[in-house]
Order: sequence, then C-alpha cells, then structure tokens
Amino acid sequence: MSRGSAVLRLIVGLGNPGPEHAPQRHNVGFWLVDELARRHQERFGAESKLFGESARVRESGHDLRLLKPATFMNRSGKSVQAALNYWKIEPAEMLVVHDDLDLPAGVARLKFDGGHGGQNGLRDIMALLGHGRFHRLRLGIGHPGHKDRVTGWVLGRPGRDDEAAMLRAIDESLAVLPLVLGDRLNEAMKRLHTAVDRS
Repeated sequence: MSRGSAVLRLIVGLGNPGPEHAPQRHNVGFWLVDELARRHQERFGAESKLFGESARVRESGHDLRLLKPATFMNRSGKSVQAALNYWKIEPAEMLVVHDDLDLPAGVARLKFDGGHGGQNGLRDIMALLGHGRFHRLRLGIGHPGHKDRVTGWVLGRPGRDDEAAMLRAIDESLAVLPLVLGDRLNEAMKRLHTAVDRS
C-alpha cells in the first residue's frame, strides 16, 4: 500500500500509564516520546479530551504533536482516534512507537502499513481505524523464549544490558527522525536498519 507523500504530524508512544509501569519493557514507546520532549525542553500535560497526555515540539522545522495514551495498552485506539480527530490529522501522518517481542533489544525498525503482529496497542488502534495505514517504529525488547512467559516479560524491567541497548535504539531512531519528517522514509529506514545491525 502506497503511503503517498504524507508529512508526519503526530508521534504516538504506546505504553501503560503510572509510575509502576514506567520502567517496563512494554513502555519503551513512552520512553522515546519522553526523550524527544526532554530534548526540546517540553513537558507532557494531561488532555482529558484525548484520553492521554500530549506535548508539542518543533523538530527540524516541523510542528509535531506527541501523544501518550492514558487508556492502558489494549485500549490505545480510543486516545489515538480522539487525537487524530481533534487535531485533524490523517492516520498516514502518524508514527506509532511500540515495543516488539520479535526484535532483539537494541534493534529498531521503521515501516508503513502492515498487521499488528500481536501487539495489543496496535491491534486496538487498527480495530478502531479499520486499517493499518500509518507509520510504525518497532523497538525491540527481545523474547523470553516461551509464550507462557511473555506477559511477565513485557511487564518486567529489562536487565542493564538490554536497557542500555533499548536506549541506544531510541537515540538512533531519533537521529533519523529528520529524514522521516522530510518525507525520506526509505533513507531513514536504510540508515536506521544499518545502524542497529552494527550494534
């Protein structure tokens, strides 16, 4: 499915609200948007009409909205749909950042469109939108090795090495963000995917 020439206007970080969830693998999407806001010296503020928290940054000459749903992961679509409607943003102008069990910690992958891969936040967003035609940034968290251990894994805190690798992947992802904003997705993908392959 072609993405056309949509300019990115919204970055959604997926995670679970509350300090008890902040350090968990499942919240790596929150980690990225928090870091982006921090670099611009901006803070997230609660937005009841969006069922989440939002911030606004100016990145590489582009006005960007940042969103952290407060609905818990499996109801992320409610917040995302409200934000798209309120800000009059098309799904193709959105990047959703989420954890991915199928990628090792420290690996990041950009893509447009596709399925949800079992990620409950994506599943809910796609169910409400009726499609998956939006950008995604998949941040690897590794896999515990058996499906029965997945819940405890995603809701657990990564070890020191994995956490360092995940933070490095966030840095590398933010380094290619100007390319994504400049509608140079293929170049951003090439640079990001090469960077993580070297790590």
